[in-house]
Amino acid sequence: MANLQVTVTAAAIAHLAGFLSYRRIGNFPGVAAASYILPTFALSYGAVFLTIFFFRFEYSRFQAAASFTQSTLWYFGLSLLTRRLDPYRLVVVPGGDVERLKTLPGVHWFWIKSTDTIVETASGVVVDLRADLGAEWERYIADRALSGTPVYHVKQVRESLTGRVEIEHLSENTLGSLNPNQAYLKIKQAADWVSALILIVVLSPVLALVALLIRLDSEGPVLFRQHRMGYRGKICTVYKFRSMRQHAGAGGDKEKAITKRDDDRITRIGRLLRKFRVDELPQVINILRGEMSWIGPRPEAVVLSQWYEAELPFYRYRHIVRPGISGWAQVNQGHVAAVDDVMEKLHYDFYYIKNFSPWLDVLITLKTMKTMLTGFGAR
Repeated sequence: MANLQVTVTAAAIAHLAGFLSYRRIGNFPGVAAASYILPTFALSYGAVFLTIFFFRFEYSRFQAAASFTQSTLWYFGLSLLTRRLDPYRLVVVPGGDVERLKTLPGVHWFWIKSTDTIVETASGVVVDLRADLGAEWERYIADRALSGTPVYHVKQVRESLTGRVEIEHLSENTLGSLNPNQAYLKIKQAADWVSALILIVVLSPVLALVALLIRLDSEGPVLFRQHRMGYRGKICTVYKFRSMRQHAGAGGDKEKAITKRDDDRITRIGRLLRKFRVDELPQVINILRGEMSWIGPRPEAVVLSQWYEAELPFYRYRHIVRPGISGWAQVNQGHVAAVDDVMEKLHYDFYYIKNFSPWLDVLITLKTMKTMLTGFGAR
């Protein structure tokens, strides 16, 4: 009887944790929610029943597996049903900066021209609240809000569909909305440190093997060290497995710091390490030193960071959270170096800071696993 109670209680906790994670993750842009059902519930059930196993509680493996299977099948079915019966529809009020919405996919847009138009099946109304719309349109918007239809500012909708925060200027209100959750910053640092310590012990044989392969493949040190701009604008030394030939290439410091597509400086082993992000593993040292996190904006070489700061407004603000081995920009955009691309990357970084939460970190972790398997964005 105790065995059954433990299993049912653990399954209920795992199901609830999986449901909350799945619901939060599904709210982020660029997420095909159904594709994250299996990994989300696998993480929640795995964490709960691994804890039970660690404390040596008796439980039924069959019932645990059955609960996991039922949960995933239920949400797969629910996802397919709601996708067919309730497609997302948004009404667009003309005026202001709404034209760019036409290029955003994944939504049924209703472009209305008159205040007499009412779309009963709409999921919400999109309007540029900063525009001078006139009295008739303001009454229309107020009526829609009173009827229970959500009203969204156009910038809010663009952010939720693109995963980018487009900053025009850092006013006091903007700074306030981008300040990360300080409590979660501390919790995340503690979790990063513990997980990095466990990982460096567990993966020590793999790290030693990679180090040996690098030494056999080309001359030079196993580790590559580089000064990068870190947390709160402080310079730190970042460690990676060396993936390029030593003293290769000509040019200034800025040119050497940029990795180009099909860069001929990359070694044979280095190309493989970079494709699957194995070269990043020594940065667990930086995590243990409190300089980095698993998830966050990527730290740039000091020379590049200084260049970007001179070219791009607000670039330094990305240092308000610890830099990460992986991040929102990396899983959405891949590796970039040109200033125009870095501006887009900055918008992704600001989205991460604005939506700084464990749910977004879980989503980035899942996307990073996919990236490691596909090699997306590697250079």
